[in-house]
Amino acid sequence: MKLLTFASLLITSQFSALNAAPNIGKKVDKIHPKVVEWRHHFHQFPELSNREFATAKYIAKYLTSLGLEVQTGVAKTGVVAILDSGVAGPVVALRADMDGLPVLEQSELAWKSVQRGELDGNDVPVMHACGHDTHIAMLMGAAKILVDLKGQLKGKVKFIFQPAEEGAPRGETGGAEVMVKEGVLKNPDVDVIFGLHISSSTDVGKVRYKEGGTMAAVDPFKIVIKGKQAHGAYPWSSVDPITTAAQIIMSLQTIVSREIKLIDEAAVVTIGSIHGGNRSNIIPSEVELVGTIRTLNAASRKHMYEAIPRKVHGIADSMRAQAEVTLPLGQSYPITFNDIALTEKMLPTLMKSAGRDNVIYSKPVTGAEDFSFFQEKVPGLYMWVGGKPLDVSEDQAPAHHTPEFYVDDSGMKTGVKLLTHLTLDYMHLH
Repeated sequence: MKLLTFASLLITSQFSALNAAPNIGKKVDKIHPKVVEWRHHFHQFPELSNREFATAKYIAKYLTSLGLEVQTGVAKTGVVAILDSGVAGPVVALRADMDGLPVLEQSELAWKSVQRGELDGNDVPVMHACGHDTHIAMLMGAAKILVDLKGQLKGKVKFIFQPAEEGAPRGETGGAEVMVKEGVLKNPDVDVIFGLHISSSTDVGKVRYKEGGTMAAVDPFKIVIKGKQAHGAYPWSSVDPITTAAQIIMSLQTIVSREIKLIDEAAVVTIGSIHGGNRSNIIPSEVELVGTIRTLNAASRKHMYEAIPRKVHGIADSMRAQAEVTLPLGQSYPITFNDIALTEKMLPTLMKSAGRDNVIYSKPVTGAEDFSFFQEKVPGLYMWVGGKPLDVSEDQAPAHHTPEFYVDDSGMKTGVKLLTHLTLDYMHLH
């Protein structure tokens, strides 16, 4: 454990008084059948980003039944609830995302999704293909336990059920960025925020974490190359945007391989879309490239923003073409950065919740998470919770965002424990 320093171990002694508190494990076992019921409901009836109307209504009704102060319509469909202990202390935020994906589920589950939705004017299937159904259910379970333990709390808990983590539909805004702009971290002002993600490739019962940059910043971009159209038989009459594009694509890869200090953190430049021309014997006047940047530290991200236009314009000039760079293109996410001091402070809580041998120091990933918008404003800790059945090997586990995606219900127990313990322990350390 990289962060399991002597100082971290000393913190464990601060939790000794908490061991006398009601047994969280027993409470999690008691609420688990309900958590499973909620998960199956949300999985069977998923909704797309910014369209989580029924999901939000279901959540709000339950939170209201717990006696919580509930706000709806946050960032369009978000739900926020506050638990006030009545005792002075910190404000701890817990976050779960709610949206599904335009994926056609391929499973034999009795509670599989057959839902349809509309995306950019098209009828599409909808599936919880990333586990957000489990995130909602785990946070609802933690809310119930924390309400029951109100007398053990110091401060307030803010439960944040977030829409549109997967990205708002074309022409819309949404997700954590909008929630922050609308003041979700204010009134009361949040001191710290915790979030987690189920993992289909991590064994049930295990928790993965990393301090610092843990998920990448994502910055989409577009390059438009303008040349001069000509007959394909007479290329000397053209300014060829296709050969210019080819040179630009290859050159962009050298930013990562020759300009980024990869021994510190990984970085990625990917071109995912090329459009230009319509016949074999016509050199077109224009080519469009669309791609993404993934970086895990601020220095690499800043360098990418400088290097891409430099490469593009330099090559375009050498080819007598013109180029326009749009960076970022639409919505971009910051680095999901786990506050280093907070991660070290809460590491004993992870071990208490899952068991010392089940807490795994993880490598960063180049996927992205808009939980990062919360972490830009307040210290945050984001973790992965195992959802892979123990009788399934990691290489056979279905990936996230696929029709076969699956995580086991039993993995949610660890998530509920984490959310509950992190709240209690952080409050009693402040």
